[in-house]
This record gives sequence, structure tokens and C-alpha cells, in this order.
Amino acid sequence: MADVVQYRLERMVNELDDLERRGLFTRREIAEIVKQRRKFEYRLKRPSPLKQDYLTYIDYETQLDSLRRLRKKSVARELRNKGIDYKKKTKKSVSDYAGVVRIVDIYRLAVMRYKGDIDLWFRYLEFCRERRHGRMKKVLAQAIRFHPKVPGLWIYAAAWEFDDNLNVAAARALMQSGLRVCPTSEELWIEYLRMELTYLNKLKARKVALGEDEGTLIRDKKVADEKQWRDENDDLFMPLNDEREKNGLDSESKETPGKVDVFREKGFRMLRTIYAGAVEAVPSSLVLRKRFFEVLDAVDLAHSEDMRNQILSEMRRDFSTEPEYWNWLARLEFDPETTEGMSEELMLSQTEKAIQVYEEALKVLPSATIFNIYSKFLMAVILLRKGEKEISGLSGQHATYVSYLLGVYEKAETIGCITEDLAYQHISFYLQLGRLDEARKLADKLCCEKFSDSIQLWLLKASLEVRHITRDSLSPTKYDLLSIFGLVKDVLTKASVSKAGSLWLMALKLFSTQKEYFNKLVDLSIVSLAKNGDSDNGFSLSSAIVNFVFQKEGIQNARKMYKRFLALPHPGLAIYRNCIELETNVASVSDKDGLPNARNLYESALTSYSQNVSLWQNYYLLETKMGTSETASAVYWRARKILKDTAALITPDF
Repeated sequence: MADVVQYRLERMVNELDDLERRGLFTRREIAEIVKQRRKFEYRLKRPSPLKQDYLTYIDYETQLDSLRRLRKKSVARELRNKGIDYKKKTKKSVSDYAGVVRIVDIYRLAVMRYKGDIDLWFRYLEFCRERRHGRMKKVLAQAIRFHPKVPGLWIYAAAWEFDDNLNVAAARALMQSGLRVCPTSEELWIEYLRMELTYLNKLKARKVALGEDEGTLIRDKKVADEKQWRDENDDLFMPLNDEREKNGLDSESKETPGKVDVFREKGFRMLRTIYAGAVEAVPSSLVLRKRFFEVLDAVDLAHSEDMRNQILSEMRRDFSTEPEYWNWLARLEFDPETTEGMSEELMLSQTEKAIQVYEEALKVLPSATIFNIYSKFLMAVILLRKGEKEISGLSGQHATYVSYLLGVYEKAETIGCITEDLAYQHISFYLQLGRLDEARKLADKLCCEKFSDSIQLWLLKASLEVRHITRDSLSPTKYDLLSIFGLVKDVLTKASVSKAGSLWLMALKLFSTQKEYFNKLVDLSIVSLAKNGDSDNGFSLSSAIVNFVFQKEGIQNARKMYKRFLALPHPGLAIYRNCIELETNVASVSDKDGLPNARNLYESALTSYSQNVSLWQNYYLLETKMGTSETASAVYWRARKILKDTAALITPDF
């Protein structure tokens, strides 16, 4: 091993001498370079070198070569400032090539050792491409030979031939070979089509530059949509000069028949041929058809409208039983997420077309999924111009969409396609409209009939009842309080604390002035927390109750309350943090029991969470601010002894 390493180092002598002679590195720096390279070479000569060994060596050599280039530029600048002929002094020599050759050689060893690592092959290829190394073709051939079933390699190789090597024939041959090996690769089919259309567009651009042609194959989607809408609503526009417009149309119609765009025709034939082959190879892929349609929509080809209709008709034939197809077809007409630059009239027209598609989908495929995507589309349209809090104030056409959405929810319920999620959306939408009574009736109906086991809907129903009582009067009657407490108790008993957090807070706020009901809620919370425990992060029920008690009854009752929760089997870290913060705050306003209680809470928390770094840090900060240097040092040394991750002790908090 030592002989091989020594031999490889001796081959670097000419390069190192050149670096020193040109003044790019000192003798001391070259000695350090030799030392580092010897270390890396020994690592690579181990019986089982790691992939990271190769990558570390490559990173070192890459950084070294970057430094060499920077220093070479600096030397050239100094010579130029002195008026010396710097070109002669800085002409290329052995050290300019040796670095890249060595990196390529390390990559070669790495990929031969780890032939199955695709990421390593791509790093090797990318380095050769960036440095324009002559081994690029050979590396591509090796990578494809070892991984012929990886479509990305075929695409990368064809892209290099097309963009860098400017060899369209080789790129086309690679793409076709890739399709023969990987006929079911959707990415290959799409990239092959894009490559051919890009080549045609370049040829057309060349003709345009020579003045022999005009236009481009790229289609402006915005202009096309506006033109289509104007054609459909031609009767709304009156020309200012009928005679001139007529003459213009006549002259255009005379020119069109005799003018054939060869490139648009070739592009159409190319797309039709590739599309037919792709559909034959992958007949069950909706995504592939959609991507072909997107490509067709982005280019301006001859007979593009006929091709568009053909693709749509074949998609309807093959995928009319898939909800995803109907959703895509509707959003093809109008997508609420892409409305920039569209006029109001065009938006309304396209929205109506999308709604017609969804209505047709409900006739062909009445399912819960269709209802769900239809309702989400209408909600997106409603929120397009109005914020969520302003839905109740909608008017005009937007108000019509509100009635459409309510009709969709009702139709889903009528034909039995309503799901728990749709039911929740229906009730929530009534609430957004400000129609609380209708939301309550619907929630009561759904919870008592079809979704009697739905925790989510029962939580919503309980929150609606609480809103109803607090809306009508600030001081509810005893009957109202009794009925709402019974409902809330039933729901909170069924639901877990993490899911019912908002309802717990609502109930605590409602019954905070009713001592009897508040105590019953506390008892109910203790039973729930004893069964499941409280949270370490996020919503903490015990912390919320302690805070309510502190605000209403003061620190003494709050201490009694948190001691009840801390006595439970799994109180959770959140309650400890909340109580510590509470005691620290009262200690800062001259409460003599605050600091001792905070220390006791820290000690109790650390018995269960001894490896929690932030807990130790907060304890140390408390002693630093409110304690003495001795107590702070004691906490620090205890943390140093107990924590397994001692790196945390280096942070500024320690």
C-alpha cells in the first residue's frame, strides 16, 4: 500500500514544482498539500474505502484548484500593474491541468467502487460538463451501460448532446434508444417531444433571422384566451369602420390558403407521432396525457385545435371514471389560482364553463370525491375576490356561486354521497355566511343521524351551541347553562384533549364565572389527563385551567390547582414550563414564595426530563438572574454531569 501511495505522490512532483516556480504557493504550503494528499491516498487504499472518503478528497482538490485559479488571477493583475508582459508569464502549464485530471481520476475510482450509486455518477457527469472535459462522452457511455433502466441518464445524455455538444442527431438517437429500453417512462416521452419541438423552433428562429420567415412556435396563452373569448362574443363588439374591417378580413383570407408554414406542419406531425407512441406504451397514464396536452397548449402548431380535440376525446373515453380527470378538465377551463391579468368578463365566462364540467361529472360519476373537489373549486372562486370574513357580504355573480355551493352540499346529502369532511365543510360554510341558526340545525341533524360517531362534528356542534348562547345574552339562563354543559361534557368525554382544545378553551371561558360548572370541568379534565396524560408541547389543558384560576382567584388558588395536576401520572412538560413562568413572574414582583417554588418545579421537572437541554438552560438563567453565583454554578455542574450531549454546554446560555 505504501509503495502505491508513494508512487502516486511522486507523480505530482512536476505539478508542485510548477506551482512553486510560478509563485502561486510557498514551499510550506506545498508541504501541507503533500501531507493532506498522502492522508487521502492512504484512505483510498484501505480494504474497504468509504464513499465519503472519495467525496472528501474531491472537495479538497476542488477547493485547492479554485484557490490556484484565484492566485493566478492575482499574480496576473500585479504583473499588469507593473507593466510586465503578464500573458507570457501566466501561460498555461502542467499545474493548470493537473488538478482537473486528478479530480476526474478520483471520480473514476469512486464510480468503479460504487457502480450502483446514481448520485455519484451524476456528480461525476456534472463535473465533466462544467469543466468541458474530454472524457464526458466516455463517462456517459459507462453510466448508461451500468444503469440502462434509469430514464434520467438518457435525458441527461441527450440534453448534453443537444445543448453543449450541438449534435442533434446524437441527441435524437439517445432519446430513441432510451425509449426502447424504458418504453413506460413518461418523463422520457415528454422530454423527447420537447427536444424535437425546441429544435424546430430553433430552425424557425434561424429562418426569421434571415428574413425568410416570421413568428415563432411559442404560443401566448393569455392572448389566445382573450381571442377565443372575443370570437365567442363577437356580437358584443361593433367595428368602427365596417368597410375597412371587411377589406382586411378579405385580404387575410386570400393570403392564408397559399401560405403553408412548414415548421408548424412538421411540429404537428412530430407531436402526433410521439403522442401515438406514448399512448400505446403507457395507455393507463392520465398524467402523461395531461402533460402532452400542456405541451400542445404552449406551442403554436398547424391543426393544433384538431389535435387538442383528439386528446380530449381520448381522455374522456379512457378516464371518464376517474375524478382526477374531471377536476383537471374543469380547471383547464378556469383555475382560480392562475387569474393574473384576466379580465372580469373572461373570468366569469370561464368559471361558468368550469361549473358545467363539474355538473357533467356529477351526472357521469356521482361520488363523494367529485362533490369534494367541486365544493373546493366553488369555495376558491368565492374567496377569489373577497376575504374569508367577508363572504356574508357578497353580491351579484359571487352571491350566485354561494347558492351553487350550498346546492352542491345539499345534493351530496340527498343522494347519499356526503362524507364527514363534506358535512364539516357544509356547517362551517353556514357559519362563514353568518347563518348560525341554520348551521346549528344542520349540525344537530347530521350528528343525530348519519354521523353520530363523528367526534369532529360533535365538537363543531358543541362550539356552535356555545356561540349561540353567548350571542343571545351575556348572562345565559340556568337552563341554557345546564343544557350546554351536558352537551359539552358528553363531547369532551368522547374526544381526546388534543383534538378538543378549542372546545375546552371555549367552555372554560363560558363557565369561568360559574363556580359549580367550572369545578365540574376541572374534575372532568383531571379524569381525561389521568387517562391520556398532557402535552409536552402545543396545547396544554392543565396550563389553560391554571391560567384561568390565576386570573380569577389569584396565585394561591393557582398553586393549589397546579399541584393537583402535577400529582397526575404524566403531567407533561408544558404544565411545568407554565407554572415556572408563573412563579418567576410573581417572584419578580416581591413574592417571597415565588423563587423557592420555581426551583422546586425545576427540580421536579428534571426528574422526568433530565436530558432536556432547554430546561437546564432556563434553570441556569433563573439562578443567574435571581439566585447567587454559587447556586448558578451548582446548576451548571449538575447539567455537565447529567447531560449526555455536553456540546449544549458551549451555547451562550451556559
